[in-house]
Amino acid sequence: MRSHDLVIVGAGSGNAVVDERFAHLDVAVIDEGPFGGTCLNRGCIPSKMLVHVADLADGIRDAGRFGVRARLDGVDWPAVRERVFGRLDREAAEGEQGRRDDPNIHVLKGHARFTGERTLLVTTGAGTGAGAGTVTLRGEQVVLATGSRPAVPPPVQESGLPYETSDTVMRLERPPHHLAVLGGGYIAAELAHVFHAAGSRITLIEQEDTLLSAQDESIATAYTTIAADRYDVRTGTALTRVEGEPGRLRLVLDDGTTVEADTLLVAVGRTPNSDRIDAARAGIDLHDDGRVVVDAFQRTTAPGVFALGDVCTPFPLKHVANREARVVAHNLLHPGDPVRTSHEAVPAGVFTRPQIAQAGRTEQQCRQEGLDYAVSVRRFRDTAYGWALEDGTGFCKVLADRRTGLLLGAHLMGPQAATLIQPLVVAMSCGITAGDLARTPLWIHPAPTEALSTALLDLDLDPGADPGGRPERPS
Repeated sequence: MRSHDLVIVGAGSGNAVVDERFAHLDVAVIDEGPFGGTCLNRGCIPSKMLVHVADLADGIRDAGRFGVRARLDGVDWPAVRERVFGRLDREAAEGEQGRRDDPNIHVLKGHARFTGERTLLVTTGAGTGAGAGTVTLRGEQVVLATGSRPAVPPPVQESGLPYETSDTVMRLERPPHHLAVLGGGYIAAELAHVFHAAGSRITLIEQEDTLLSAQDESIATAYTTIAADRYDVRTGTALTRVEGEPGRLRLVLDDGTTVEADTLLVAVGRTPNSDRIDAARAGIDLHDDGRVVVDAFQRTTAPGVFALGDVCTPFPLKHVANREARVVAHNLLHPGDPVRTSHEAVPAGVFTRPQIAQAGRTEQQCRQEGLDYAVSVRRFRDTAYGWALEDGTGFCKVLADRRTGLLLGAHLMGPQAATLIQPLVVAMSCGITAGDLARTPLWIHPAPTEALSTALLDLDLDPGADPGGRPERPS
């Protein structure tokens, strides 16, 4: 049995735990896939590189609205795919080689399962062309960062017919003629945008009554209307079975309708990979939904074992996993002075068309919690820069505690929403009131941020609760 000071299972955000501060330790890093995890290889980065191409293509198609004569001759999908994955595959390989070149780090490519307390059996060689083997190792401390995988519902699995997930669909050799997307969340919305811009006909199938149902109700309703003008949208219905043959699929829905498509993309959510590590043998407890139980310090229920990222977090987002990795790194090195992870005001973006961003509570959550809140909505078309963009759909919605003026939630839909929301995230994270945020700094005119500042000013707060602004210093 090999022994190490630290064993990290997962080379996505888990790989970010180790830096020069760990040079004195003997570290093992285990992963069966390419380094970089989901984000680099199958998720955030390739999807956003493709979304940018989709935005460019749609921008050319829409240029006539601005008096610009432009014509799109098409999207060269093989060239686009090569640009994306030619770079990312190289980044993954270089990331792995960098770890292998470190004399203090032992890299194992394989699948790890616990056999006991901080003890793992790693099956190596699977899928690499090399002979399979096993290695047993133990860590004085262990970090679990095994991520998650796309969930696939039984009707799809039981059909025996081919399907794609976000893990595979971006590497298709050519865009589908007709792509049926099962699911209506952010992955479905982003990839529908990508393939529609590349020339595919899109059908979205979602069992909830709106697309993006986890978003604020105003965003979900508005986006569903926009999507219905662009795609064939089937909401309020579920898949019962898949029939046909490869390339000629027939999806039967529970409302009695059918969808015929050459390609099916399953985008109904993700499942933590905790079921693949024999967590119970190590004394690691799981939540009912499969996530590893951790405390505020990212410690599991097993002594000396930490977890981070999609395998444990309630917010399966790369920037959250990166923050958790920094917390784990500190707590590994400073067990007597641990720091906590904060999941307050977690921002998230949906890189579809139009772009969407959120942070904090939705209005429906405010109602469910019985909060006394104020709400304000300002549309981009009511600002000068909105005129320049000819934007008729985008808006900023803010929610604040009526008594204190502190922001409870922020929701944006429109150009660069994921960037524009950041001042609101800062205010929510730092306890800055809506009035102070609106009146203390100067907001550039004309700029899209005016929708934010005016929405803040429009909040109907209790008199005197949040006067905002600070007196200027005497000159």
